[in-house]
Amino acid sequence: MMFFMLPLQSNIKINKAMTIDIIKDNEKRNKLRFVSFIIPEFARSYKMNKQMAYRYLKTYGGLDFLFEHWWALHTDNPLYAVRDLYDVCVQNGGVK
Repeated sequence: MMFFMLPLQSNIKINKAMTIDIIKDNEKRNKLRFVSFIIPEFARSYKMNKQMAYRYLKTYGGLDFLFEHWWALHTDNPLYAVRDLYDVCVQNGGVK
C-alpha cells in the first residue's frame, strides 16, 4: 500500500473571495445535510413516509421555517427540532 504525501505548503493562492465562496459552500452543504436528515426524522416521528412529510412541511410552512432557522435547529436535539417543526405546522393550519 502506497501513501502519497502532499506538500505542507502549496503554490495555490487563495484570495479573500475564494475563502468566502468556500465558507458559503460549506454552509450550503451543512444546510442540505441537516434538511435531508430532519425530514426523514419528522416522517419517522409522525409515522408517515418521506414524501408525505415533505408535502406536509411545505404546505403548512414547516419547510420555510426549517430553511430560515436551520442554524438554530441543528444545534438542538433532533427531537426538539422535529417538535418545533410540528408546532409551526399546527399554527399554520396543520392537523394536530
